Amino acid sequence: MSIRIPEYVQKLVPYRSGNQTTNNTDRATFKKLINLASNENQLGSSPMAIEYIQNAFTDLAIYPDTKSSELVAQLAKHIGRKPEEIIFGSGSDALIAYIVGAFAQEGEEVLTASGTFVGIFTDTNKQGRVIKTVPLKNYGFDLDGILNAISEKTRIIYLANSNNPTGTIFTAAEFESFFAKVPKDILVVLDEAYRLYSADFPGYPDGLSYQAENLLVLQTFSKSYGLAGLRVGYCVGPADLIGYLMKVKLPFEPNILAQAAAIGALQDEDFLIRTKDLNARMISLMTSKFTEWKVEFAPAYANFVMILLEDEAAALNFVAGTLERGVVTRHLGGFGITNGVRISTGTEEQMAIAMPIFEELLKK
Repeated sequence: MSIRIPEYVQKLVPYRSGNQTTNNTDRATFKKLINLASNENQLGSSPMAIEYIQNAFTDLAIYPDTKSSELVAQLAKHIGRKPEEIIFGSGSDALIAYIVGAFAQEGEEVLTASGTFVGIFTDTNKQGRVIKTVPLKNYGFDLDGILNAISEKTRIIYLANSNNPTGTIFTAAEFESFFAKVPKDILVVLDEAYRLYSADFPGYPDGLSYQAENLLVLQTFSKSYGLAGLRVGYCVGPADLIGYLMKVKLPFEPNILAQAAAIGALQDEDFLIRTKDLNARMISLMTSKFTEWKVEFAPAYANFVMILLEDEAAALNFVAGTLERGVVTRHLGGFGITNGVRISTGTEEQMAIAMPIFEELLKK
């Protein structure tokens, strides 16, 4: 090939989502399975979001508002922040890529944990920035370890709370102690994709309650509002930093249906209540049964449980076994947790099918 491909692009591995069972599994076949691999909202989408999408169909020939002005205004009122402190993108993943591109130069470092959201690794590597990691501690972020790993090249620190794929959290006291020690010229990115599920636990830090010149908070409509298929994420932070992100983001995202859906979803409090209630009950079901079966698992503060089996072979056998029986689970080898399996919560009907399968495989 005569076209020069940068070395860091040559080394990239395409992202493999949690719901891809095989390379040739088509959508119709996959929908017949019980997918407990992708942390999706098993209740579906907010009914009000769907209603707003239907009303937006007549606008498909029109380019979306580049600033998502109506959506930003609605969210600003909802969370008590100024519109100029908010930016929307095609999911948190897109915003992470913009953040890395805007606030770190090629060769500079993004610092994070070794076993966290894979998007930060992809979005850093594909832009020629350097990813530097600190091992997890008790399957959570080692905030002291991250502080000790800061170097002259560190430009961004990425934290996920709760952490995907382990489900653990750090507390407000831990975060505040950590943040006070981070140099002001280093940007801290706090990813709260699972905030709806985590926020009710004592001590959980509300990222939006902190306002600092070097803090950006990410949240998403994918999980709690059931809009994963539309890709709607947002970032909240100082207006000047948001202004720089506006310069690097693609101009017409989220798309017009995604913006409409998010406006509707923001008004659907009943859907959020039902989502939280279902998740809490299914987390309790799984953790009580795993305890009964003497299966090790990490503390669960999101909408999934990470179980820890004897070794990688046992984890792979479990995932293969659930798939053979019609339930998709996620092996965590790609996250560096080779003996781990992530299991998302499902509906009562789904879990009634899945739990006996888990028992059969785990008690072998």
